[in-house]
Amino acid sequence: MRKMRTGLDRLKREMLPGRKIGLLSHYATVNSEYRSTLEVLATMPEIEIQMLFGPQHGWSGETQDNMIEWEGYIHPQYGIPVYSLYGESRKPDPEMLKGLDCLVVDLQDVGTRYYTYVYTMAYCIRACSSAGVPVVVLDRPNPLGISVIEGKPLREGYESFVGLYPIPVRHGLTIGELALLFARLDSLPKPEVVQMDGWDGEGLPADYQWVYPSPNMPTVETASVYPGMCLLEATNLSEGRGTTRPFHIFGAPWINGDELCSKLNGTVFLEGAVLRPHAFIPTFNKHAGSMCYGGEIHVLDRLKFRPFRTGLGILLESFRYSRTRWNDPPYEYELLKMPVDILSGGPSVREAINGSDAEKLIELACGDPAGHSELTCDIHLYEREFCS
Repeated sequence: MRKMRTGLDRLKREMLPGRKIGLLSHYATVNSEYRSTLEVLATMPEIEIQMLFGPQHGWSGETQDNMIEWEGYIHPQYGIPVYSLYGESRKPDPEMLKGLDCLVVDLQDVGTRYYTYVYTMAYCIRACSSAGVPVVVLDRPNPLGISVIEGKPLREGYESFVGLYPIPVRHGLTIGELALLFARLDSLPKPEVVQMDGWDGEGLPADYQWVYPSPNMPTVETASVYPGMCLLEATNLSEGRGTTRPFHIFGAPWINGDELCSKLNGTVFLEGAVLRPHAFIPTFNKHAGSMCYGGEIHVLDRLKFRPFRTGLGILLESFRYSRTRWNDPPYEYELLKMPVDILSGGPSVREAINGSDAEKLIELACGDPAGHSELTCDIHLYEREFCS
């Protein structure tokens, strides 16, 4: 069987214009031999890495939670500046880009609209366009695959750092395809994308060199439940931060886990999965040190499982308890709009849950394959047939 190769595995010196290179990346991007993108570039002939840019959670994944900014520093091994793009600024300053011949982007995405790394990339594409610096994106597989989409596109007026463009929650695109789409929507020059080869589009191959891209995304299985369970960040429910199973487990001190799980199991919200009642004590974050009751998601059939719909069902039942609340702003640099609204792309999810409208939630969970295909067909790098 042909081994898949990422953009990094396929990268050759002649693909990079010029000598002086900037790199937007992080510790999680490695080649098939577990050599980091930085190491690969540093050993290329006639390449001078001028600077590094890191996204949320730091170059080394050192910052645990959301809204924990980090400061830049000098890389201890390579002696070059590491600039934070999750701190005082989320985009490169024009001075930083002066003299660069190229910016290389290599980031591990998780296939969900909320994940901020792709917007760090978008801001860099914008800044590089203004500075006349070409961008080269090294493509990587979407761990959720590229055939299934979930949720409605982000509604105009609800743009934020957890959603800048009108794409659905589960978007079915690779990071290289997202770069092409973002540039087109912003009317900017197309970045060059070093494509993968040998990838069938169905998630990650068994031998893929997965390095967790952020502290609460430890496994590929975590990424598979994240599209729905991230919505709990917008509530006073624990989404499992402070445990060894973030996003797989959820709860709060006032939830009856047995009751909640029994109401959801066997319904359309749990197709391809089952909820098991679970109790836990988070060591940090929401309800740290307190006993929480809720459930744990066990995926039985990856092809049938729809994580966004499951997350909506869990919210629906959790909000039947009077102490469950929506969190107020701020959230990811948004100071006015409700966190759930910017995550879900508009007010519809919040309104449906407040009204206990299960049918509306099921409708909101469905993707629009035809509309999404029309939006993205000219940037597809790999064959697929979208389904909701």
